[in-house]
Amino acid sequence: MPLPPPITITDAAATRIRHLLAQRGKDSAGVKVGVKSGGCSGLSYVIEYADKVENFDEVVSYPDKECEEFKIIIDPKAIMYLIGSEMDFVEEKMKSGFIFSNPNEKGTCGCGESFHV
Repeated sequence: MPLPPPITITDAAATRIRHLLAQRGKDSAGVKVGVKSGGCSGLSYVIEYADKVENFDEVVSYPDKECEEFKIIIDPKAIMYLIGSEMDFVEEKMKSGFIFSNPNEKGTCGCGESFHV
């Protein structure tokens, strides 16, 4: 029995990722998700374009009936922080961006930009 993907994405996040990849203007291996030290709570999420898949990266493909599949590439140093997370995209009047629902978080800062485990 295959293991579930380490991270899942909502339809809104998938739509936004497809849009961003199409607007980039050059081929991409996908979108890379990771974490970095920083912020008031210790760790913050990082999302960037990936030109290639590096050794030890975890790759999750998202096929689509209407468009080409795309890949979420997870930095190997971040995998233990992201297992079980859901990535969403929200668009509100005053802000828009990717947000994470992460069962590994023990707390977040007041601004919501960083977390700790």
